[in-house]
Amino acid sequence: MRKILSLFTVISVAIALSGCVKNTSCKAKTVDSEDAEMLSYASSIGMTPTRHSSGMYYQILNQGSGPAPTYSSVLYVRYTGKLLNGSIFDSATTTPISFNLGGVIMGWQIGLSLLQKGGVIRLIIPSSLGYGCRENGPIPGNSILYFDVELVDVQ
Repeated sequence: MRKILSLFTVISVAIALSGCVKNTSCKAKTVDSEDAEMLSYASSIGMTPTRHSSGMYYQILNQGSGPAPTYSSVLYVRYTGKLLNGSIFDSATTTPISFNLGGVIMGWQIGLSLLQKGGVIRLIIPSSLGYGCRENGPIPGNSILYFDVELVDVQ
């Protein structure tokens, strides 16, 4: 009887506490719901963007002339990443960093595949092609991202 009472107490406490557990699910924004904000930002920085079929915006400042990257390419880039409030969340502006194109956010996969070696692009990436509704370090969930990227090398 004592074991049954103890089990009942444990189950009751677990049920009571389950109502206090914070809901950690998030609701992703759609590209369409962020479109006006992306266009407004582009206008505010003097960007003349092109809308990609994915919903992201880009402006190619220099197409480049070397090889174009593929999903499995190793890229070397210089870049600055910002939130739309202007705060820089990441950058590599002197020494290029390297990564596999297939290992980065979808917005970069799409945007950088539009360039060739030596190209420069500006990207406004909707949250769904970035980190989605979950925060990632200094990037809050559902953040639209802005990048200036120079594609230094493609291997």
